[in-house]
Amino acid sequence: MNKPSKKFAAVSAAALLLAGCAVGPDFKRPEPPSVKAYTAAPLPKNTAATDAANGQAQKFMEGGDIPSQWWELFHSPALNQLVERALKANPNLQAARATLLQAQENVYAAQGALYPSVNANGSATRQKFVGAEFGQPSYPGSIFSLYGASVSVSYGLDLFGAARRTLEAMGAQQEFEGFQLEGAYLALTANVVTTAVQEASLRAQIAATREIIDAESQQLDVLQNQYKVGGIALSSVLAQKTLLAQARANLPLLEKQLALIRNQLATLAGSFPSENEAGAFDLEMLQLPQELPVSLPSRLVEQRPDIRAAESMLHAASAQIGIATANMLPQFTLSSSAGSMATTTGGLFSAGSGVWSLGANIAQPIFRGGTLLHEKRASVAAYDAAAAQYRSVVLSAFQDVANVLDAVQSDANIFQAQTAAAQSAADSLDIARKQYSIGASSYLALLNAQQAYQQTRIALAQARASRYADTAALFQSLGGGWWNRDNAAVTVSQKPAEGKP
Repeated sequence: MNKPSKKFAAVSAAALLLAGCAVGPDFKRPEPPSVKAYTAAPLPKNTAATDAANGQAQKFMEGGDIPSQWWELFHSPALNQLVERALKANPNLQAARATLLQAQENVYAAQGALYPSVNANGSATRQKFVGAEFGQPSYPGSIFSLYGASVSVSYGLDLFGAARRTLEAMGAQQEFEGFQLEGAYLALTANVVTTAVQEASLRAQIAATREIIDAESQQLDVLQNQYKVGGIALSSVLAQKTLLAQARANLPLLEKQLALIRNQLATLAGSFPSENEAGAFDLEMLQLPQELPVSLPSRLVEQRPDIRAAESMLHAASAQIGIATANMLPQFTLSSSAGSMATTTGGLFSAGSGVWSLGANIAQPIFRGGTLLHEKRASVAAYDAAAAQYRSVVLSAFQDVANVLDAVQSDANIFQAQTAAAQSAADSLDIARKQYSIGASSYLALLNAQQAYQQTRIALAQARASRYADTAALFQSLGGGWWNRDNAAVTVSQKPAEGKP
């Protein structure tokens, strides 16, 4: 090894020894909240139950795990098929996948800064010079060709970790996009399920409204016959016509809402409304999950994609502080080249044509008008903002879970009450009709019974659907079980410990 090569090797070895230093804070994941429960009131073992269809109690399984395909707990093959179709064709999900791939490629590209840059160079010039250029005006000058070939190597010594912090920030951005994809996956599946439940609810309300219209039409026929024989006043007939017209007026509104929901389902599945392949959903096609896994509060920050995405942004902000700090310190660059210069192509690489160079460069910012200092302060402020945003996301996540847990319990109580109210209203209407037919009660009593029956039938269908929708919302609020999916967008190291909460 010649002397210049020995010097270059010594400098390279020293650089490698110093390369372990990276200025700026080393990121530490925030500690999970110390709270032990989601709600102020203790979570009961079960919700309320009723004897009506799908009125069974739901059991809260504290510390339970959420399956990755949680929608299958509703035991609806049609729903499962729709979700799978949406996962394959939804353009928003496809865009999130492409964005993650872009972030991954950017990380791979940034890794190149950790290695030397090697370039092959070639040149060919035809030139003339005169003696005056060298202080010899009497020299007539000469025309000649010059050919060159060389290999150059340059290496920016990352002594203070600017390149590594940049790579760290881009890696955090990649994590962010991975959790954004998981969030999009979770939102899509939850939207498909809740939209299908909305369709089922509307179909139940439409069916109840049509039954009401049929019953009111029959009642109107009876009243009109009684009016013809002088048994009742015209006002009773008109009141019944009004009640029937109100019931009929509700039907187009419900049908309009159903059409909009069907269009939404088609869009979620990546289809045009005219190409909607989803079958009709009704509540009888769905089974209400009886066991509801509720993750421990300490695990929620591991499972929620939005919390993990906010954590990734906090990590990236931490790395930016290191980058801004490193930019204030000296920058070292090593360079070398070796090659050949000759006046003919045949003379390249011949004896005596070799050329080489070794160099080192150091640049220390001295005066930038305060730019570098304020950039560092700005990065610190950005980190503080990211930390506050992270805490906000955590609080909102716990609020979501608390809201849904309260809703699931309330849904069961409401469904129990609405079931009793609907049965009572049906019995009251039957009695009112019989009493009215024999003249034992006024038409006003019958009218009130009819109105109460209409309201309770619709409310019962809505209450039943709410149990399904809020059950789906619970799975969504707890993270959706993405950590149990083999093809999750994030790596194993980014999943909750042991893949389970």
